[in-house]
Amino acid sequence: MIRCHLSTLMGREKLRISDVAKSTGLNRSTVTALYNETATRVDLPAVESLCELFQCQVGELFEIVLSKPEVRQ
Repeated sequence: MIRCHLSTLMGREKLRISDVAKSTGLNRSTVTALYNETATRVDLPAVESLCELFQCQVGELFEIVLSKPEVRQ
């Protein structure tokens, strides 16, 4: 699973979804989907815009969370 830390980054800067949409030029629905972690795909220019806004690397915006392997008995 891929986690998006947009909500954390926005919280640190006290930004709203509309603030991020205006600052980056991204569609509000794109920002909302990333904020709520419901996005199924993201364009690279969108990732670049967000990283520029928050002065962060891609790895600070997204994280891969490995699922726990099933334990067989």
